[in-house]
Amino acid sequence: PFRAVPHHHHHHHHHDDASSPISRCPAAAAAALVFGIRVEEGRVPELRPDPLLQARPLPPAPLPPLLLRRRRLPLRRLPLRPPPPPSSHPSTKSSIPIPRFPRPLLLRLSALHGGILRLEIDELETASGSRRRFRVPDVLLPDVDDGLRLRLPASAPPPGPLHLPHLPRLRGRAPPRPFELVVRRSPPATPSSPSTPSASSTSRPSAPSATATATATATATASGRSASAATPTPAPRPQSVSFDVSFHGADFVYGVPSTPSPRPSPSAHPRPRRRLLRALPPVQPRRLRVPRRLPFGLYGSVPFMLAHGAGASSSSSSGFFWLNAAEMQIDVLAPSSAGRVDTLWMCEAGVVDAFFFVGPGPKDVLAQYASVTGAPAMPQQFALAYHQCRWNYRDEEDVAAVDAGFDEHDIPYDVLWLDIEHTDGRRYFTWDRALFPHPEQMQQRLAAKGRRMVTIVDPHIKRDDSYYIHKEATENGYYVKDASGNDFEGWCWPGSSSYPDILNPEIREWWADKFSLQSYKGSTPSLYIWNDMNEPSVFNGPEVTMPRDAIHYGNVEHREVHNAYGYYFHMATSDGLLKRGDGKDRPFVLSRAFFAGSQRYGAVWTGDNTADWDHLRASVPMLLNLGLTGLTFSGADVGGFFGNPEPELLVRWYQLGAFYPFFRGHAHLDTKRREPWLFGEKNTALIREAVHLRYSLLPYFYTLFREASVSGVPVMRPLWLEFPDDKETFNNGEAFMVGPSLLVQGIYQEREKSVSVYLPGEQSWYSLREGVAYGGSASHKLDVREDSIPSFQRAGTIIPRKDRFRRSSTQMVNDPYTLVIALNSSLAAEGELYVDDGKSYDFEQGAFIHRRFVFADKKLTSVNLAPANSGAKKFSSDCIVERIIVLGLPAGAKKAVIEPGNREAEIELGPLNLRAGSSPVAPTIRKPNVRIADDWTLRIL
Repeated sequence: PFRAVPHHHHHHHHHDDASSPISRCPAAAAAALVFGIRVEEGRVPELRPDPLLQARPLPPAPLPPLLLRRRRLPLRRLPLRPPPPPSSHPSTKSSIPIPRFPRPLLLRLSALHGGILRLEIDELETASGSRRRFRVPDVLLPDVDDGLRLRLPASAPPPGPLHLPHLPRLRGRAPPRPFELVVRRSPPATPSSPSTPSASSTSRPSAPSATATATATATATASGRSASAATPTPAPRPQSVSFDVSFHGADFVYGVPSTPSPRPSPSAHPRPRRRLLRALPPVQPRRLRVPRRLPFGLYGSVPFMLAHGAGASSSSSSGFFWLNAAEMQIDVLAPSSAGRVDTLWMCEAGVVDAFFFVGPGPKDVLAQYASVTGAPAMPQQFALAYHQCRWNYRDEEDVAAVDAGFDEHDIPYDVLWLDIEHTDGRRYFTWDRALFPHPEQMQQRLAAKGRRMVTIVDPHIKRDDSYYIHKEATENGYYVKDASGNDFEGWCWPGSSSYPDILNPEIREWWADKFSLQSYKGSTPSLYIWNDMNEPSVFNGPEVTMPRDAIHYGNVEHREVHNAYGYYFHMATSDGLLKRGDGKDRPFVLSRAFFAGSQRYGAVWTGDNTADWDHLRASVPMLLNLGLTGLTFSGADVGGFFGNPEPELLVRWYQLGAFYPFFRGHAHLDTKRREPWLFGEKNTALIREAVHLRYSLLPYFYTLFREASVSGVPVMRPLWLEFPDDKETFNNGEAFMVGPSLLVQGIYQEREKSVSVYLPGEQSWYSLREGVAYGGSASHKLDVREDSIPSFQRAGTIIPRKDRFRRSSTQMVNDPYTLVIALNSSLAAEGELYVDDGKSYDFEQGAFIHRRFVFADKKLTSVNLAPANSGAKKFSSDCIVERIIVLGLPAGAKKAVIEPGNREAEIELGPLNLRAGSSPVAPTIRKPNVRIADDWTLRIL
């Protein structure tokens, strides 16, 4: 229905053309959002209030035959060939009619609050008997559709700016030929610069925003392939879409996760093949005429890209999100000019439903994206602790022995996991009663120590008439259908399987009910769920997944919904746990497949990695990318899923994994056992220390998850997110921040003797291990230690810890806190602590403690951050602060006075942590015994 604007490598130059609004308007050059919509077989349309693009004849632009070779587009993935002329179509049933003229298009432009513009392009009407294009449902937050529709003038608009009164920060231009809309953020009003500068103003904005330019085109192409088991089925009619997005003021782009690169990669149909992609050289597109071809995603797709750049005076960020669940390829091209990254987006089907986020800072873009797809859900406290998993713990005796092993070796853990072998013949929601005769008592024994269990529930349902899930699904017609209308059958772990059509809300409701304690026999309230293979994985399917012409609810083809199938499965499972607990218990569901919005339903992980050093290194950029696309509750299998790690690799992986947002050890069926105590006393002690470090930092992690659930800013962050003006951080995929206060550098090589660590910013950094200060804005060559990886606390921050070790995080609830204050050059610091009951939704009604600690002028003050009218419920805690460590305090401090009460507390040198043999290195206020729930001030004398 649409035809492509020719995509040869000269096509970007029209932005620099003398008649272009950008070049006529230097002030807008760094701050414009430009949408160019070209209708090739038609004059540029007249614009009406809900402008629809009605094509009329015009000489078509030639599509050069070299187009594909220049672009290196993979023909087998996305046929972008121009259709042959109509005369060459034989009138047989196999031919696909290409309309002589495109159908009319409906274009909508909406403004959302907070600096977001939404562009929608769809066919206005469909010919009789043809299907509507698929729009992905239930991903956007409900209020996104309340955006203000922008009315475009019916006649040619004047050359001046369009005033958008409801978005005072944005200015627009809409020249009629070709239809383009230029939107930029206004500079702040000053006496010399009017608050509504005209588009031709030559004054540069004082804070130019990054910009995104999109030229949207949709192609009508026919594929001449025939379907077979090994090749994807061609679409029944032309429906692919492509466009360019140019990010102005950008040095690099991040996002589009599932490949270990800080550069975006095609998200495509995830391939459930059991492999993990190698790390690629990070960031910045090469200066090449051809795009960097990148591997396709395996398990998930989030078509969101964040661009960032640092100009001479300041940095700026922008973002772009395309809501589309069909196969997608994204190419990042060479910068066509300084400070611009051009990208090409192509999709097999669907509509244009795109969001432009104008920043200006990277955290602003993340908040804008979260306002469209949702912020991460607040997890339960236990889910942030350590998880122990393998395929498979054999039976109840094995489970009891592993559980006892952690206690015996003084290693805390919170969750034990069971993989597919715990079921009766891989029928989910069942137990192999020979191996697990008493599942309830097994879970209750763990729960008595504050521990939980997770079992696996996958979407492939064994085709067995005696299996109640299969029986119900068949009788109710709940399975995805094949192209002939029969229940689709594929091969997976149980053998012949079918797959619930989880796109249908009624079927999601049915699935959710299966998690009730009555329905899921042998389950208890301390059992949580793991969704694997939910891409969906089909061992004998084309591309190891469902055929593209399988049929879903609403007559939607699998090709249109594939990337969101796992998302709906994750949603239905999470809703099931929510229903099980009467809406009071926060769910925990880990999913392998993901899509935009998955952050609202639980955690994800990077899938099947391997026990080698390269995969340890690759985990960091992969998790950073997931976090930047909303999926902050993510981790990689510690130790590697495949293969047997050398003890040194396993120890280094625990030391790094202790800082992952989701911290789980996992291993394949064929690997040797690798519980932490199986590698000799020395390695057991090193792993114990890494796990203890994670447990001591749980109050900090929980506070960061609260921040993520409100702002969309991830827990694990690339350095540039905290230091957006520091170009040295742009290329770093080996170090990362945990929140604003901790910097971590992994050790990625065997027997590494020394490592270079770049510490950004003007302030110093204190090593977590010895409390030694290192200067900022410098690289430091450090000797590598066996007992830890390089990790630092940023000067000017305060981190809350709990230093007493228990069997599980649940048993630490009433333990006292330690505050670690790292003073900056002004002898000041601040930090936050968020506490609630760790499991319910009472926090939504005000039942939480949220404090800010501020140190300045030798005074530490605890300030309440909870709003006075935060809700009907209250949360109380008798926890106290038992130690305050002050790094960077000048010598001479002897005691502290605490108000109210005029109490005194001693100051003496103390250890950084309570490990045996730690030497006293830091001034420590002992036993201040102030309550975390109270207001207080502590003055150092």
